[in-house]
Amino acid sequence: MLLKKTNIETRLRTSKKKHGNLDLLAQVQQILEEDQKKEDRIINTLSGSKSSEPFNHFIFEHLDNENIFHIEQIKTICIDYRLRFLDSKYFKGEIPRKAIEKIKALEKLHDTELKGFKVMAPSKLFKLADKDDPLLFAPIGNDYFYLIHKWGNDLHPLRKLLVWPFKSIVNLTLFTLLISYFCTLLVPSGLFSKSGAASEFWIIYFFMFKCIASVVIFYGFALGKNFNPAIWKSKYFNA
Repeated sequence: MLLKKTNIETRLRTSKKKHGNLDLLAQVQQILEEDQKKEDRIINTLSGSKSSEPFNHFIFEHLDNENIFHIEQIKTICIDYRLRFLDSKYFKGEIPRKAIEKIKALEKLHDTELKGFKVMAPSKLFKLADKDDPLLFAPIGNDYFYLIHKWGNDLHPLRKLLVWPFKSIVNLTLFTLLISYFCTLLVPSGLFSKSGAASEFWIIYFFMFKCIASVVIFYGFALGKNFNPAIWKSKYFNA
């Protein structure tokens, strides 16, 4: 049996293709490894300690003006809806994949490594995972923040109204007075007196207010609750 002759040129080209494929595979592997390192760094930054840098080095021409917010604007929303604005390391929910992809895209576009991430979300999301409306921010500097990603469900449409009593002591007092008034209206007229005079209504109203105010005060002190302006940047559970 005669052996086929070796064409050295063919072998040379075949060898080149193999090495080329090896080089290509090595390049792809390197790209994937570098991409994974970026993701690991982003995740570590999101869950790690607070960055010592007060701002990120963005290229302002590449920023979307609609995603830039001042701290006072963020504070107003947090107070109105009883939300917190804290370092991402305190967020106990899961940062979605899409948010990480957006961070990677921003880092590539601005040629920087983003740090100092902040999350705006209801208080409970900083203790356990849930599905309400978190927003992820990165600091720009001078008390401005850039909105990177929002995920989860929207807040309840009546949330602003429901948390209105917790904005200040004045709001809470007015709310207690209003609730006491409606509860007094539910008491049948003449229940405590046959005359049914107006003075009876206001006496019942006074005692109703005392009862409801006592419950509100007990609830506030027992659970360590505070008003919206005091908790929006607080990292403590009993705020």
